[in-house]
Amino acid sequence: MNHKKVVVSGTGCALADFLYNDISFDSSDFTGFISRNTGDGGLSPGKLVFTEELEKFSGQSYKEILKKITHSKPPAAFNVGGPSLVSLIHLSQMLERNDYEVKYFGMAGQDAAAELIFRILRNTPLNIGHYISTSCKATPFTDVFSDPKFDNGHGERTFVNNIGAAWDYHPDHLVDDFFKSDIVCFGGTALVPQIHDNLTLILKIAKLYNCITVVNTVYDFRNEKRFPGEPWPLGKSKVSFGLIDILIMDCEEAIRISGQKTIDNAALYFMVSNVSSFIITNGADNVYAWSGGRLFDTKRLMKLPVSGKVKEDMLTKPELRGDTTGCGDNFAGGVIASVALQMKTRNPGQFDLTEAVSLGIASGGFCCYTLGGTYIEEFPGEKRTRVLELHKDYLKQIVI
Repeated sequence: MNHKKVVVSGTGCALADFLYNDISFDSSDFTGFISRNTGDGGLSPGKLVFTEELEKFSGQSYKEILKKITHSKPPAAFNVGGPSLVSLIHLSQMLERNDYEVKYFGMAGQDAAAELIFRILRNTPLNIGHYISTSCKATPFTDVFSDPKFDNGHGERTFVNNIGAAWDYHPDHLVDDFFKSDIVCFGGTALVPQIHDNLTLILKIAKLYNCITVVNTVYDFRNEKRFPGEPWPLGKSKVSFGLIDILIMDCEEAIRISGQKTIDNAALYFMVSNVSSFIITNGADNVYAWSGGRLFDTKRLMKLPVSGKVKEDMLTKPELRGDTTGCGDNFAGGVIASVALQMKTRNPGQFDLTEAVSLGIASGGFCCYTLGGTYIEEFPGEKRTRVLELHKDYLKQIVI
């Protein structure tokens, strides 16, 4: 039994999410900024564009654009967002503080958005001592415009992202304290350009420190724009794959990183990529998972269902329904939590992949009952208790 405190450190995308409700995508205030050609920097329902590109497209400052689209209305809701920060918050809530420590490494601005983020983070167990601030650029943010009447009432959202201070976050900020960890996590680094472009090097350093490495991806808008239709890179070369112990992607990300056409072909690609293990989520459809035996026990390609209880509750109990924001990030946090827990009793090559994926599924499912990806507990251990109830139910489901 390992009695040493397990330390998990993570870096990658962290941002402020601002939601603007009831924005009509058919209004002249919105259509004036609609994209005319693919990749031209204009708004496109269901997709994301960067503030810098939208400003070039329109010839206006984003401050003026936002004022026109929203009619100067304040956002309806604020959430802490980002595949790294949200997954690490969940991870910190799933582990006992006496036995585990979870740290986030990143950069925010010195503005109102940063104050909102830090105020929320102080109510979580996450160690934010390495979450630094700069006065040079704004805190990374995403403005989410929601039109519930769009597409004949099906609704849609449009996203505008400002990378902001994340442009200035680079590998030198990952000091020894980052690598002196049992597990290091890289979440949504495509929105932290210098970390993403140097991922191969950073992973090599992590392996010199004998860290378990986790990469959970995000849609790579930057490389899609630079190299339309080409496979998205993870670092400088495919050498990155052999340095990753757990690669977590959603279906579209897996397809675009692999350069394949289907989720099944993407899975086959990653099975021979030298990655130690991978997991591919696909919304409400089956989760794909595979292990070559380096960290987890060897597993043929598995296709595990999502939580039947969550699915049923969302269909039959509308009063319990939240939204799906952050489900994927919490899924990743649940997988990492399972690995951290298994470190206490197992050696590499003996970790249970099914156990890790099932805790991820319970963690992602819990998000469907809440609004936003970050859940603020009423008392320490509250979220862990509720997720473990879902996990217990899910284990019965997959045994049957």
